Amino acid sequence: MSHSPIRKDKTCLNCRHVVEQKFCPNCGQENTDSRKTFHHLFIHFFEDLTHYENAFWKTIKNLLFKPSTLTKEYLSGKRLSYLAPVRLYIFISFITFLLIALFPNKVSENLNKSQEEISSNFEKPSKDKTKNHSDKNYVQEKTMKQIDKKYFQIKSMKEIDSIQKYGKESEKLSDFGYWIYEKAVHVTEHNTKKEIIEKFIESFLHNIPKILFIIMPFFAFFLWIFHNKKKWYYFDHGIFTLHYFSFLLLIFLILFIINKIIGLFGEDTPLTVVGNIINFVGILWMSYYFYPAHHRFYGESRIVSFVKSFILFFINFFFILFLLVFYMLYIFINLH
Repeated sequence: MSHSPIRKDKTCLNCRHVVEQKFCPNCGQENTDSRKTFHHLFIHFFEDLTHYENAFWKTIKNLLFKPSTLTKEYLSGKRLSYLAPVRLYIFISFITFLLIALFPNKVSENLNKSQEEISSNFEKPSKDKTKNHSDKNYVQEKTMKQIDKKYFQIKSMKEIDSIQKYGKESEKLSDFGYWIYEKAVHVTEHNTKKEIIEKFIESFLHNIPKILFIIMPFFAFFLWIFHNKKKWYYFDHGIFTLHYFSFLLLIFLILFIINKIIGLFGEDTPLTVVGNIINFVGILWMSYYFYPAHHRFYGESRIVSFVKSFILFFINFFFILFLLVFYMLYIFINLH
């Protein structure tokens, strides 16, 4: 609580409403002197930080270990003690994707390693350093072509055009299939396998927050379909969805950080076993969490809640899978 002196002027500096007490009844702003000393500024900062930390850790604890508690508390009106659902989701997603962007992905590292291993198998000893260097560049280029040829065994557009004109009807592509194939040929001609994967991962990670925002309204919509329309509003399902997705992101974030820390100690260490156990427990909790959250929030019997959870899990799984496949196709087509 701030100890700044109350202003003698009873007009709120924010909304110009008449303030009879310490806080404005219209906008809630504190009617204290706006010019503060460094001491008051420090105390105010400490108070806000302490309040935020208390609310933050209380929110995280309930989110992780008490399914649906945050949703029930929020909808019952107890909101100041916890972070708001939207703020919570934005905060966790920001931290998650910030860390993903800061740390290199293992796919690129594995591609580089595999390329170096394959290249080393083709290298021959040479006494001339200059010749050895040029041979190495030649081998690397040859290796990449061999890798690309292995993974991208597609016909040229001349062959496809020839089939479209003179081939059998069963071999010809539809207009949409021809357009897709043309895009695929364009991408593979201008990018190696490694470049395509790196660009795809970069684009996917950059846009995954948008994908999640698209998925969440549909997730809440499926919840709305399976429950009493008079008892539960779409807003209620939306809050439940925000908390559930925040939980999934938070578990993913925790596992990501743990794996990165364990990775600092190298591979095939005792900590690797610990990391695998933590990953297994985390994924298991992620898979199971929806059932107790659904049962406690909607207050249905365990059998009914289990059946609905099972059905909703698969409906959302296939819907999310469809969106991801569609988005992967979109990314692939728009690669340059």
